[in-house]
Amino acid sequence: MAEHDRLAGAQHAHWQETYRAHPGMYGTGPSEAAVYAAAVFRDAGARDVLELGAGHGRDALHFARRGFTVHATDFSATGLTQLRAAAGAEGLAARVTTTVHDVREPLPLPDASADAVFAHMLLCMALSTEEIHSLVAEVRRVLRPGGTFVYTVRHTGDAHYGTGTPHGDDIYEHGGFAVHYFSRRLVHDLAHGWHLTEIHAFEEGDLPRSLWRVTQTPDT
Repeated sequence: MAEHDRLAGAQHAHWQETYRAHPGMYGTGPSEAAVYAAAVFRDAGARDVLELGAGHGRDALHFARRGFTVHATDFSATGLTQLRAAAGAEGLAARVTTTVHDVREPLPLPDASADAVFAHMLLCMALSTEEIHSLVAEVRRVLRPGGTFVYTVRHTGDAHYGTGTPHGDDIYEHGGFAVHYFSRRLVHDLAHGWHLTEIHAFEEGDLPRSLWRVTQTPDT
């Protein structure tokens, strides 16, 4: 556990420095996953979105542009500062709130307070399997009845899986970035007590990264 805590601390420092050195590093356009999620959330009647791991905010801004109220969280204060500045520049400040938060801790929302939750490559960061299960339980706690959870993760079919510096628990580090690669079994385990709507495979980036986009809703 001490080694895992050390890794988590190192990742926090690495992301802070990365956002500081490369403002807006992912660009201003939304991810493919966010475009999909916005449509799914709208069809489900959602009005507010909780985004976990929002970074500098390209996806949070997309949700706000589409008329959602967005609560964006990230453990990088630097990234969220960039998000607030971008929201202000676009006249979206009233639709976006931010909270610095480490998802290893309980989510900073009351029960049944969010219509939808979105997390793009957040669950596959340097989190243990136990921490991922705890986080998904927290997502279920804060979702309102009928709410939707969309998340994306790199998986064990990714070209980088099994390479780089191993940290155990299917976590491997490349270039300072630690990734927990998901097996299909882990996705299904996380869907216990949920209705698993879809597991969609896609690729993103120049590597490219191999990902799954998962959509699920709490069982009633």
